[in-house]
Amino acid sequence: MATIRHVLFDADGVLQQIRGGFYEAAEPLLGEHTRAVLDEASERERPLLAGDEDFLPVLAQVLWEQGLDVAAADLYAAVWQNTELSPASFDLVRRLRAAGYGIHLGTNQVRRRAEYMRTELGYDELFDVRLYSCDLGVAKPDPGFFEKAATRIGADADAILFVDDHAANVAGARSTGMAAVHWWLDEGHDALVERLAEHGVRPA
Repeated sequence: MATIRHVLFDADGVLQQIRGGFYEAAEPLLGEHTRAVLDEASERERPLLAGDEDFLPVLAQVLWEQGLDVAAADLYAAVWQNTELSPASFDLVRRLRAAGYGIHLGTNQVRRRAEYMRTELGYDELFDVRLYSCDLGVAKPDPGFFEKAATRIGADADAILFVDDHAANVAGARSTGMAAVHWWLDEGHDALVERLAEHGVRPA
């Protein structure tokens, strides 16, 4: 087993979550239309993850098609910018850095939310290398995301451990030679520490 020197973290579901829940955050604005609107918006968001196109007009179009008199900016703020950081996750990040690991961010985000994470949530100050799909031009689980990630980190793939809450993304990382752990916030951080230890990764 190769020695892991870098840990690459996904954001949503691992480091942060929508306060109150994805659908629950939208219900005051959308009511019974919540699931239909958010599911359709999420589907149309996917092609935007690897480029610069703004998500807000796409969200406005979905609302118009549903016949809803709701401002896209209001819905976006209530859901996509209603982000709660996990103190326990960031404590673990700091402990891993103290143990000598490179700590990096690898996340699928449209340009608008990536900028929000950089400026409002302070991600640029927290991670050594920040890898947003909109910057890389490719989104997880495409192996190209992980190949570019390894290049930007400056390490061989087998020296990097990736943590993500989606099994498909974990599989994408493994296909390039990275070690990868499938984990999400609801499992608790003790479970994550145990899975990291299986790869020889231990926080200070």
